[in-house]
Amino acid sequence: MSTPPAIPESELVERFVRASGPGGQNVNKVSTAVELRFDIAGSPSLPDAVRARLLARRDRRVTDAGVLVISAQRFRTQERNREDARERLAAFVATGYEVPKPRVATRPTRGAKERRLGAKRERSTIKRGRAGRDWE
Repeated sequence: MSTPPAIPESELVERFVRASGPGGQNVNKVSTAVELRFDIAGSPSLPDAVRARLLARRDRRVTDAGVLVISAQRFRTQERNREDARERLAAFVATGYEVPKPRVATRPTRGAKERRLGAKRERSTIKRGRAGRDWE
């Protein structure tokens, strides 16, 4: 597994917005929340295999256009939220560098098949026994 390279600053777009939730007097005045955007589909710094894996993930933060949008408003300061957004971006990109282990097809053992069929026979016997009764 290769280590993920640092994403160039030029590929990141930051927007500062007002955070929701509690914040006292500052909540309506200071834009502390950070919205970090990273264009996965158009990024020249990502290898093709990594880009494909990241775009294939079913993540609600990735738009239809292939742009990852991370919203960070956990902390009260803009600087801390910026760090948080970048850490989350790094973690997301790192998952793309993990190559999934190929699935090995397996077959059930004879004993497992026999146990399954035996349980089905037992269940059908129980149900057949109920059929003749009148529940009045």
